[in-house]
Amino acid sequence: MALIEMRDVTKKYRRASTALRGINLMVNQGEFVYLVGPSGAGKSSFIKLLYREEEVTSGQLKVGNVDLTKIKRRNIPKLRRSIGVVFQDFKLLPTKTVYENVAFAMQVIGSRRRDIKKRVPEVLELVGLKHKQRSFPNQLSGGEQQRVAIARAIVNNPKLLIADEPTGNLDPEISMEIMKVLERINLQGTTVIMATHNSQIVNQLRHRVVAIEDGRIVRDEEKGEYGYHD
Repeated sequence: MALIEMRDVTKKYRRASTALRGINLMVNQGEFVYLVGPSGAGKSSFIKLLYREEEVTSGQLKVGNVDLTKIKRRNIPKLRRSIGVVFQDFKLLPTKTVYENVAFAMQVIGSRRRDIKKRVPEVLELVGLKHKQRSFPNQLSGGEQQRVAIARAIVNNPKLLIADEPTGNLDPEISMEIMKVLERINLQGTTVIMATHNSQIVNQLRHRVVAIEDGRIVRDEEKGEYGYHD
């Protein structure tokens, strides 16, 4: 079943630059997709359209059964509850513990306290950080901080997890740990879309590869290779 459907999607910015040109793509529930391409190719714009940080200029974009070209502003927060986003720079709250950072994502959508107390430890165990739940972000390594960010992104059981360069600031060994976490999450049924410049990961852990250049999809391969030297 298609979770993401793009039909002739174009994204233009006010400065007359065109970030995406006539994108056609289907991503099924449960897939793991690498989004690759040189810097400035349009990957960030692609990702921002999915959680409605940016609006489509023309074409059709659906995530689940929601048409993002017609969604009302007041419904955008509800859409985002079904999407987890992990950034390169973690975006953790420095004055909250690991437990509190993850719990916060449930609190903002009005989850009950008993549900939070049950779910947060489960997710921290999934990312291998249950023993660090009382630590603060500045007491963690970069890899641990990224795992907290992933836990926070999946705590509300999103259908879709978007990871924007999640290993960009991490060394190869830690990057592979992060990938194992993302693959575990994918095996539980969550669709993962990961923008990356990490050729080693793409070539070693094979998944579908969608390559974007100059705002267009130039390659879409099952278990593809990275294919760039940057």
